[in-house]
Amino acid sequence: MDLFGIAIELTVGFVALLLLTKILGKTQITQITAFDFISALILGELVGNSLYDGKTGVKEILFAIIVWGGLIYLTEHFTQRNRRFRHVLEGTPAIVIHKGKINFQQLKKNHLDLNQLQHLLRTKDIFSIRECEYALLEPNGSLSVIKKSMYKMVQRQDLNLMPSKITIPISVIMDGEIVYDNLKIIDVNEEWLMEEIKKHGFHSAREVLFAEWQDEEGLFVQSY
Repeated sequence: MDLFGIAIELTVGFVALLLLTKILGKTQITQITAFDFISALILGELVGNSLYDGKTGVKEILFAIIVWGGLIYLTEHFTQRNRRFRHVLEGTPAIVIHKGKINFQQLKKNHLDLNQLQHLLRTKDIFSIRECEYALLEPNGSLSVIKKSMYKMVQRQDLNLMPSKITIPISVIMDGEIVYDNLKIIDVNEEWLMEEIKKHGFHSAREVLFAEWQDEEGLFVQSY
């Protein structure tokens, strides 16, 4: 196969996979289960192997992607509608720590050893089993935990403090370029932004590496 043919098939495969991931949704990447992992591998192999098969052309690549993508889509559809089908394909959370004690049977059933359990707990800032009241092994392999009350972080309600206003930071300049869509979110214009960064000693957005706006905090600006 010539280089031009490979380039065409790569481009077609890239566009088709991009469209397919948009249709299937973000769960193929974020909350990936064992089934999602296998389906993503096979989808990539369909395109990769076909590139160096002289008998396989663009039509065959598209057909394989459409058929496999259709099967995945139908599977996701049935898992949303049918609870039993969802249980078979996606699995259910397993309680590996119950009331502060390790459930060895669940560890064995899910092929999880104690070293792996300790590693997962450390990712949740738990360095001793004694700190954990409940731990659930999710279908995607992550661990959800509830700490014992004496190890929990103190919250405002525990101290009878009034709740504070929750705000989200908005990036307005990144890599020297103004993020105009985010300016609309905070309902300001470019002229306002220029006046604000001048207060920080900058004369142009190109001089700014990163700038972020947050209510009650104002504008944070960092140069290169």
